[in-house]
Amino acid sequence: MEPLQILSEHVHQVFESRNQARDRALAQARQLTRHAAQSIRAIHRGESDTAHQHLNEAAKIVTCLREELAIFPDLYYAGYTQDAIKEFAEANLTCALIENRALPMPEELGVEYATYLNGMAEVPGELRRRCLDILRSGYSAEAERLLGWMDEIYSLMITVDYPDAVTNGLRRQTDLLRGIVERTRADLTLSQREDRLHSAMQSLAAQLADHAGHQSL
Repeated sequence: MEPLQILSEHVHQVFESRNQARDRALAQARQLTRHAAQSIRAIHRGESDTAHQHLNEAAKIVTCLREELAIFPDLYYAGYTQDAIKEFAEANLTCALIENRALPMPEELGVEYATYLNGMAEVPGELRRRCLDILRSGYSAEAERLLGWMDEIYSLMITVDYPDAVTNGLRRQTDLLRGIVERTRADLTLSQREDRLHSAMQSLAAQLADHAGHQSL
């Protein structure tokens, strides 16, 4: 029976260690998702400092996950872990584009390429939200700039034609992207036409007023 007793001790040690690591990873993943969401919320409100504070805290958690789960790669690549890291990538890319900064690359963020691209695929949704906020005040070149980035992201995504097992389901995200980009383009086109019509009407009103003034003389 001694071999079984030894095996039992080893089994419990290994499983207990894995279970503790899993519990910590789940808690960290939830924290990471919250920081990512808060950073996006802050950047939409124009609270850049707050957004970067959340991004910095999120980066610490990503580093911790990568280091602590190095001996448990299956836990690191588990869905809940990579989904949270995907949110981290999305938050960093969204903040960078809204602030008109250079895009952070996967190596800089410490994120796998598939996870990075899945995060990037969700960025146009946030850029559309930003564009609509801008368009409330009328057509803007800033909204046009963001639409340009949405186009670029979509153009990249349609070239990544690999099995879902390799890209973690990126194709499904890409299929949704086209609709987001086209709806935003339509909104910008309508806003631009309304802006031009408003300017033309103002110009005509000024001309009529000037003409009426000359006639009264």
